[in-house]
Amino acid sequence: MAQATSAPAAPAPSDSTKKLWGGRFTGKTDPLMEKFNESLPFDKRLWAEDIKGSQAYAKALAKAGILTHVEAASIVDGLSKVAEEWQSGVFVVKPGDEDIHTANERRLTELIGAVGGKLHTGRSRNDQVATDYRLWLTHQVAVMRSELQELIRVAADRSEAEVEVLMPGFTHLQNAMAVRWSHWLMCHCAAWQRDDMRLRDLTPRVATLPLGSGALAGNPFRVDRQFIARELGFVGGVCPNSMDAVSDRDFVIETVFACSLLCTHLSRWAEDLIIYSSGPFGYVQCSDAYATGSSLMPQKKNPDALELIRGKGGRIQGNLTGVLAVLKGTPTTYNKDFQECWELLFDTVDTVHDVVRIATGVLSTIKIRPEKMKSGLSADMLATDLAEYLVRKGVPFRETHHLSGAAVKMAEDRGVGLSELRVEDLQTIHPLFTEDVVAVWDFNRSAEMRDTEGGTSKRSVLEQVAKMRSYLAQEQAGPAAQ
Repeated sequence: MAQATSAPAAPAPSDSTKKLWGGRFTGKTDPLMEKFNESLPFDKRLWAEDIKGSQAYAKALAKAGILTHVEAASIVDGLSKVAEEWQSGVFVVKPGDEDIHTANERRLTELIGAVGGKLHTGRSRNDQVATDYRLWLTHQVAVMRSELQELIRVAADRSEAEVEVLMPGFTHLQNAMAVRWSHWLMCHCAAWQRDDMRLRDLTPRVATLPLGSGALAGNPFRVDRQFIARELGFVGGVCPNSMDAVSDRDFVIETVFACSLLCTHLSRWAEDLIIYSSGPFGYVQCSDAYATGSSLMPQKKNPDALELIRGKGGRIQGNLTGVLAVLKGTPTTYNKDFQECWELLFDTVDTVHDVVRIATGVLSTIKIRPEKMKSGLSADMLATDLAEYLVRKGVPFRETHHLSGAAVKMAEDRGVGLSELRVEDLQTIHPLFTEDVVAVWDFNRSAEMRDTEGGTSKRSVLEQVAKMRSYLAQEQAGPAAQ
């Protein structure tokens, strides 16, 4: 295409309230409708992304011969001045600035004249808004991953430092087996690692370029979309279909889902710690920085940070339901319903940033009470070890399970602990019980016997820590190092 020549500049519109879409309309908009329709109060936070996308688009228009290089440079420089105004807090919102796109283009035209009106050539707010949000979300996902990886690192560090500490493990909140405190920490780390992987895996689907799709049918000026994708750092390339590009909100739903599952995992972690910090347990104590007191009872120390983390999980699940409901009944291509997704997305991302940082603070400062954990261990938690004792002497497990159960009942009937049964008592249950059975009544031995990969032995837990650190190192080094 031949290089365009600069046409004489037409006067800039004098009506500051003139809308991008107003040519077909002659009547005034209901003021309530103005408020109902506008998104600037919440999407103004996208000012940097909107400017960055517009600068890339201006360069693409010049590359396609629609703008002269002088015009493109003027637009790029003008947009940089608009960015400076947003950055310094002096940008003035005017009537008619119904969204961030309108506001930025209006101010650009004020600064550089009618050539600013050429920026929107071949572009629609349909592909523009999707581009802005994808740009913003790509960055936010990267920040979330950095914050989540810091939480994982803190958990791994504590796991290594406190690997000797034993505590009760539970199923159904009933005493189960002796485990290491560090094993419990690494249990939650494993879930957080999957959350981080999900955020990593969805990033290319978020960072896919819709710009150049126009309103729905594509761009008539043959702009180089691959060029724009490279300019904006969209690692997922370009959206393959223009109709899908302007109506796809999977990237919102997928991100909110990943955040919802992350918050569910953090809620379960918080619930454990709420239980462990309660009076009957007393295994951990929250730092004053993350707890509050009672307005009535002076003795209270409430784990409010953990309870709020648990509560935020429900809120984010509600946001996921919200974005799914917004999308489900919309016909193909763009619909204004989609605007309802953005506040849910903003709330989700902002909440996850806070939740992960607070969780990291709690975990960094929480005090453990090893003696209280040890006191929570009871001999009945060694019943499985007693069954395994006979397994090692050749008795089938299905039989030893019943034999160990009989020993538990004998102890209960006599009102003594399982470990208080004499060898003679156990021999009435099975003759293969001998004096060496006393070795079973050792909680540390019980934990060390679980020495398979992923188990609660010291070696295994430290191996889990090493693997997690290796994962973090690879992820932080980036794809090139992998």
